[in-house]
Amino acid sequence: HVCNVARQEALPDIVHCVCNVARQEAPLHLTSSTVSLSWSRCQSFIKAKRKSDDKRRDRFQNVLPVPGIKTYVDPDTYEDPTQAVHEFTKEIDPSRIRIERVIGAGEFGEVCSGRLRTPGEKEIPVAIKTLKGGYVERQRRDFLREASIMGQFDDPNIIRLEGVVTKSRPVMIVVEYMENGSLDSFLRHHDGHFTVVQLVGMLHGVASGMTYLSDMGYVHRDLAARNILVDEGLVCKVSDFGLSRVLEDHPEPAYNTMGGKIPIRWTAPEAITYRKFSSASDVWSYGIVMWEVMSYGERPYWEMSNQDVILSIQEGYRLPVPMGCPGVLHQLMLHCWQKERGQRPHFNSVVSFLDKLIRNPTSLLTLVDNSFPESLEDMPDYPPFISIGDWLDSIKMSQYKNQFLAAGFTTLDSVSTMSIEDIRRIGVSLIGHQRRMVSSIQSLRLQFLTVQHNGFHN
Repeated sequence: HVCNVARQEALPDIVHCVCNVARQEAPLHLTSSTVSLSWSRCQSFIKAKRKSDDKRRDRFQNVLPVPGIKTYVDPDTYEDPTQAVHEFTKEIDPSRIRIERVIGAGEFGEVCSGRLRTPGEKEIPVAIKTLKGGYVERQRRDFLREASIMGQFDDPNIIRLEGVVTKSRPVMIVVEYMENGSLDSFLRHHDGHFTVVQLVGMLHGVASGMTYLSDMGYVHRDLAARNILVDEGLVCKVSDFGLSRVLEDHPEPAYNTMGGKIPIRWTAPEAITYRKFSSASDVWSYGIVMWEVMSYGERPYWEMSNQDVILSIQEGYRLPVPMGCPGVLHQLMLHCWQKERGQRPHFNSVVSFLDKLIRNPTSLLTLVDNSFPESLEDMPDYPPFISIGDWLDSIKMSQYKNQFLAAGFTTLDSVSTMSIEDIRRIGVSLIGHQRRMVSSIQSLRLQFLTVQHNGFHN
C-alpha cells in the first residue's frame, strides 16, 4: 500500500514521513495495522507541511508581478516577524556605528545622525533610528517592521536601508543620511529660492520613487512632503513606511484597514470614507505633495479643521493654484484629485508628463497644456460676459454682490483671479460659503485658461 502511494506526487513527503515513523517505532513490523498507523501519520504530516508551504507561497503571490520588478512581500504574513527581518535586512555590528547628535524624534525613540564604518573601512554618513528602552516585544516588532519593508527596495528615489542592530541594545535601524531633511521644512526655509524647473525636478523624483513602489504592488498610505527626504543634490526620496501595506491580488487592489489614524489632508476620499487604500489613493496624496512643493511647504487647507476638509472634498472643493504655479501643474494636481480613483493618472504617466515639462521648460510658461489626457468632468460652462450678480445667483451667493462690487471685482475675469484670502478680505467669513466660491472660481479659471490657450493656438 505504501509502495503504491509512493508512486504518487507526494512521494518525497511520504518517504520522509515513513522514515520518521520507522525511527520512532523500531523495530518496525509491517503489519496492516502498522501501515495504517503510518499512513495516518503521513497524511497529518503532509497536510501540515503543505499548509506551511502554501502560506509561504501566498506571501509571494499576493500581487500581480511586473516583468523586471520583484514583488513586495508583506512582513505581516510571516508567522515569526523576526524571519522577515533576517530575510530582508542585514545585521550591523554596533561597533561600526558612531552616533554623533540627535536630529529628531520618532514614534519609537530618537533619530540621530552619525557615521557607519563600511567593510572597506570607509565611513559614510547615516541616520540612526533607535528604539527607546522599556519597550515591549510588540513595539520591537513594529519598529523593525519598517526595516523589513525598506530592505526590499532598491531605487534611487527610495530611502536606502543600510542595516539593523537587533542583537544588542539599543535596537537600531540605520539608513542613508539626507542632508536637507524633510521636504516640507526644507522648502519653508528656502521659500522662493528655486526655479519652477527645479521644483518640477523634485516632483519628478517623488513620482519616480512612487512608480517603483506601485510596480512592486505596494501602497504607501502616508505620502506627504514631511515623509520625503532631500539630499544635498536636491534628490528627493520617499521614506517613512510605518503606515504602508501590501496590495491584494485584485482587479482594483486596495488595502482595507480597520480604523487607525489617517492623515486626512493628504488622503483620498474613498480611503477616508471606506478605509480603502490603493496606488490610486497614493496618486491623490501625490497631488497634495505637488501643491505643498509649489507653495513652498504651505499647510494644505490652511486652518480648516479635518471635518471641514472632509466636507469640502465631498462638495467638490479642491485646493486652488498656488501663487506663481504654472497652470499646467495645477491641472495635473486636479487630475490627481479626481473623485473617481479610476480616472486618476498612474504614476508612470505622471513621470512621463513631468519628463516632457523638464525637457521643454518653456511649456511651463504656458498657463494650460491640453496634452495631459482627460479633462475635468462636470465643469460648468459659464458664458464669459455674464454679470457678477448672475454668477453669484448661479451659486446661490447673491447676498455678497455688493461686497464684490465694492472691492472692485466687477467682471468674471477679475473674479477668476481671486484667492481664498481675497474672498475673506471682502467679508465672506462662513467657511461653507468660502468653499463654494473657491470651487466655482476654480472652474471659472480653468475655463478662461482653456479659452486663452485655444485662442493662442488657433
